[in-house]
Amino acid sequence: MASGESVLDSLEELDDFSDPGSDYEATMKATKRRKQAVSGPQPPKRPRRKAALKVTSSPSDSPIPTSPDPSLLQLQHSRGTSRQASLRPVMRVNEGNQGISSGDLYDAVCSGKSAMLTVVDEWLDSYKRSREAGLLVLINFIVQSCGCKGVVSREMFDSMQNAEIISTLTKEFNEDSVDYPLCSPGPQLKRFKAGLCEFARVLVRSCQNSLIYDEYLFPSLLAMLTGLSDSQVRAFRHTSTLLAMKLMTGLVEVAVMVSVQLQTTQRRYDMENSKRAHDRSADRLEELQASISELRENREEVSSVMNATFRGVFVHRYRDRLPEIRAACIEELGVWLKTDPEDFLNDGCLKYLGWTLHDKQSPVRLQCVRALQGLYQENEFIGRLELFTSRFKERILSMVLDKDSDVAVEVVDLLLLIQQRTEEGLREEECGHIYPLVYASHRGLASAAGVFLYNKLKSVIASDNQENDKSDNVAFFQIFISFYIQSEFHEHGAYLVDSLWGVAGSELRDWETMTAFLLEDAGLMYEEEGALIELMICAIRQAAQATPPVGRTQGKKILSMKDKKVQEQDRRRITAHFIPLLPQLLAKYSADAGKVSLLLKAPLYFDLEMYNSAPQLEKHLDLLLSQTCGIVEKHTEVTVLEACAHLASALCSDRYTFSSRAHLAFSQLVDSLTDCFSTYLSDLLQGTADDDDVYSAAIALKRIAALSSAKDPSGWKLFDSCLELLKSRMESREIHKELMVSALKCAAFHLMWAKVNAVNSTPAEAELKHLKKEMRSFCRVCQTCLSLNQAEIRDQAFELLCDLLLLYSVSSARSEPALHMLFHLPSDSLRSEMAAFLVDYVFSDTTDAELDGCLVEGEEEMKITLLQRKRNQLAGYCKLVIYGVLDLTAATDVFKHYSKYFKDFGDIIKETVSKSKLISPVQSAKTVCLSLQQLFSEMLTEDHSRQDLGEIRDLAKRLAMSFGIDLHRVRKPLVALHTDGVRFAFRDPTEGEEQHPNVAFLEILSEFSFKLLQQDRAQLAEFLKSECPSAALSWQSVRLYQRSLEVRSSKPKEREEGGDAVSSHETPVAKRKRTPAQGSESSPVRGSWLDSSSIQSSLHTPALTSTVLRQPAKQLTSRKPTATESDIGSNLTEPESADEFSSGSQMRKVKPTKRRQISSSQTDPTLDQENLNSHLTLLSLIEDDNEGGEDPEIEDYESDSEHDSAYTLPSTRHTSASILDELFE
Repeated sequence: MASGESVLDSLEELDDFSDPGSDYEATMKATKRRKQAVSGPQPPKRPRRKAALKVTSSPSDSPIPTSPDPSLLQLQHSRGTSRQASLRPVMRVNEGNQGISSGDLYDAVCSGKSAMLTVVDEWLDSYKRSREAGLLVLINFIVQSCGCKGVVSREMFDSMQNAEIISTLTKEFNEDSVDYPLCSPGPQLKRFKAGLCEFARVLVRSCQNSLIYDEYLFPSLLAMLTGLSDSQVRAFRHTSTLLAMKLMTGLVEVAVMVSVQLQTTQRRYDMENSKRAHDRSADRLEELQASISELRENREEVSSVMNATFRGVFVHRYRDRLPEIRAACIEELGVWLKTDPEDFLNDGCLKYLGWTLHDKQSPVRLQCVRALQGLYQENEFIGRLELFTSRFKERILSMVLDKDSDVAVEVVDLLLLIQQRTEEGLREEECGHIYPLVYASHRGLASAAGVFLYNKLKSVIASDNQENDKSDNVAFFQIFISFYIQSEFHEHGAYLVDSLWGVAGSELRDWETMTAFLLEDAGLMYEEEGALIELMICAIRQAAQATPPVGRTQGKKILSMKDKKVQEQDRRRITAHFIPLLPQLLAKYSADAGKVSLLLKAPLYFDLEMYNSAPQLEKHLDLLLSQTCGIVEKHTEVTVLEACAHLASALCSDRYTFSSRAHLAFSQLVDSLTDCFSTYLSDLLQGTADDDDVYSAAIALKRIAALSSAKDPSGWKLFDSCLELLKSRMESREIHKELMVSALKCAAFHLMWAKVNAVNSTPAEAELKHLKKEMRSFCRVCQTCLSLNQAEIRDQAFELLCDLLLLYSVSSARSEPALHMLFHLPSDSLRSEMAAFLVDYVFSDTTDAELDGCLVEGEEEMKITLLQRKRNQLAGYCKLVIYGVLDLTAATDVFKHYSKYFKDFGDIIKETVSKSKLISPVQSAKTVCLSLQQLFSEMLTEDHSRQDLGEIRDLAKRLAMSFGIDLHRVRKPLVALHTDGVRFAFRDPTEGEEQHPNVAFLEILSEFSFKLLQQDRAQLAEFLKSECPSAALSWQSVRLYQRSLEVRSSKPKEREEGGDAVSSHETPVAKRKRTPAQGSESSPVRGSWLDSSSIQSSLHTPALTSTVLRQPAKQLTSRKPTATESDIGSNLTEPESADEFSSGSQMRKVKPTKRRQISSSQTDPTLDQENLNSHLTLLSLIEDDNEGGEDPEIEDYESDSEHDSAYTLPSTRHTSASILDELFE
């Protein structure tokens, strides 16, 4: 291929490019090709339409090598502009041809089932019989593919220019909707788009040896497509651009094929010519020379058409305001760059990819990144990409934070290619932008970052192994542990393992290497041992459960049979390997609470049945049990004790035959702990115990409480002892936090297990009475604890109360009539105490303020823990309301904090409001009203201010939205709410009160009026007059409420009055741009707008998220000529010179001009009604301009990168779905 002739190798020659408007002028080379004689008369060659391919630029503006020749343009002659022929409303027109029709082509493309080659061959047969008729069929097929029901008649075809035909079609494009085939939803879109692309590909391939060079078909077809692609009608522009790009791709493939043939023929000619004179064949040389000339002519002909298409369509449509069009252009550009690198792979074409990296729409950026991936995959392209890489690497790095995760995934893959294929690769600080993404919540992005990290680790290992003789896995774990420690995101090991699981699964399943590291003296530091244990347990969980960690699951994934088989094999391998080694690991790290609590999780992922598979494994079970009991006696940390309890629960399960051994071991442990506690009990009750005795008793009780969650403690009769201990401590005011919290837990677990046993058996009536008495006594003790000054005791008492009241509620045993005796409802005093607890300790900022004031290590963790505890407490209280333990009126203490604490508790309160409506819609609405009444009354007791009233109105707005959109279903509840509200507003004043102090409540009530039906509005208006004194009807609040009841009635009248106008539903109207003020085009004004825009705001922006490098505002004065109307939507305009791409350190800023307006003032008053309607329809099809004035320049692109954080860590809090599943089911 003649790469030396590639014009854009000289980037300065782009300066002459201009974009005049809707028509393009093509300077296409008319080659002097040798024509073979054809028998019979040849049909006259159709003149090319002047308006079809007009590009006001020299051929050097295109990447396609070509030489100008005016002979082609001389073929065009002035054609009539008669508009007497009108469009016929018929779709299937044979256009005077006896072959295939445009409707047949359209049906074949839509169905996707026809053999496209057969369809194209049939059309080619008709084209060969009559070129004009065949081309007319193809044009009408394109028009129909655009969704236009008009047809180009033969008269129009012969007498009109392309621009006039398109204008006529546009005026007749009076569809009921703006939809067209390429934007139709569902599988129909994919099928039609695939069929259209296949048609274009087959058409070029079928014509590649003949009709491409007839100087009629493809120039004329692309001329029409070029004109359509500049239309204001989106359907025309989108469909024609896609077709033109696909045809261009086919032409590029043909050009490459012709170039290869030319090179081959040239080599043959050179070889023949290099022979000695007497060995040469003159005929052979002449034949080869003729072939070379013909191939060159063919190449020039194809290049001419490609040049016109590139300059006439691509250069304008890659910056179209419709993202689908921009994405199609960039996708095909990537194909051209890879298919024909000699002509396209240069800085002049690569700049389009660089600019499009800043596109606002993620589909366009996605296609751009994929195109770059295809280039960086080819080693021979790397040298030509050096300048592009250096210029746009920073932008590519910033895109790893793209808001669209699919784009971010592809960017990480692209950066991996850059790292592997380029000589410089990425510096360590540049890699640092990608490493943290292994902790991202999006699994695809995390996995892509995991692949990048794995390749980086492997390259480091490969370089280290040249110096050391370590095995690959040993070196991998050493560097992997080091990375985990240095990343400083502890407690997220599960996410790191999940990110690497797909690419490093074999290394992470190397249990032998990991346990060898831990059991042998491998030189690991203390911190490294802890990191390895955590990663090992995470890998065990990942292999045994075959599911990603919380926050990375997208829907419910059902494992395939293959995945289930791999999972079972992994579990068996894990169990067989760790059964003998786990007791050794526990013995080695038994003194380390953090490490031992992790190791105790391992058996939870075992196939525990294997303990029964062989007698020699039973001794390992005994060792595990003894080690676990020893750990309980050795540690007091809650995490360790809970881990032991979980393990005890698993081993004591009745599913396993060895459960009796586990029961015996843990029973003996509880016996010893109970004896220890009992020795100190009498001294504790008498108050004679010293501090050591109190501490020993508290620790023993703490361990018993932990084990009670897994094992029934009823046999040890600890309830009465714990209750007496709690009472004596509160009476003596000798509050010991550890002791009392443990006593509360033990007593509560006793009641829980007793209820479970009562459900599973049939206890005597005396036992049930005794149990109910114990429940009543415990509730009284907990009620007293709610008023204590110790936060841990107070919180524990509240949480246990919520659990036990729910467990002993009416709804808990409806299917067990014998257990009705156990029902326990809280007393009025207890309800008041619990409500007061919510107000004082949940809906309160006092504790947060204390935390804000202290600068201690782990402050953020403390805040998160505190918030999680508050959420659990609120959810527990809300469950009592939902399940009928508390009346719905108790929810007022929750509802009235909905707005103020929406950030922390909004999801819980919203779910409670929703569930309350299912219980009793009317009572729920009355509760909402009561909440607002209470807030209003509190406001009156304090200083009355409009600000407080505004806050209550904001709460009312939020609560009003909870009633949904089915107004008929919520009719009765809303009427009840309004009735209660009106009565409250005009209730009789008490003694000493002013007259009607609550009348301002009507302003709050008006926030619910928009949900009322018309008949209910009238009814409530009458009710208001009956309740309201006649003198009060003129008060402001009353008038505001009356207006809220009447506001709906005026709108239908307005619609009826304007009904004769164009329907906004049927005919969308184009938005009109603001008329700029005088001098708004000057750069200082534009600069001041930029200074005040959001891009210059003081909000924190993460590193590497800017879309483009900044430049002083003074450069705004240097800008391009006008762009076409559809160009400016994308904000991507072409720079004046490509020098800025190659040598400048900053990107050129180009200011687009306004789109032409079609306004009613431009309409000739003499037009008849038909023309007026056609123009109105035209308005509905034109793309809407950007709201609010001119489009911003390229530098003002808002980055679609995250502005909140550099990456999203998996949340340690529940998502709204999981929290509600846990809290309300």
